Amino acid sequence: MNTFNIHEAKTHLSRLIEDAANGEPFIIAKAGKPLVKVSAITTADDKQPSRIGFMAGEFDVPDDFDTLGADAIDDAFYGQS
Repeated sequence: MNTFNIHEAKTHLSRLIEDAANGEPFIIAKAGKPLVKVSAITTADDKQPSRIGFMAGEFDVPDDFDTLGADAIDDAFYGQS
């Protein structure tokens, strides 16, 4: 794995990022001391995981959810019935 000082990394950042994205990680150092490792981000299929259903089972929706508070809404718009 290659190591680059900060100045050199800034000068060649585009090329270094392209190399890292293609599987060649590198290290950025300051005064010869390694600071960070740069490598490509990978997922199982190289796509974002699905967020649909991430809260499944966390709460229950009441059966009367669609009509919940209907009387109060009617009273607010049409007055007391």
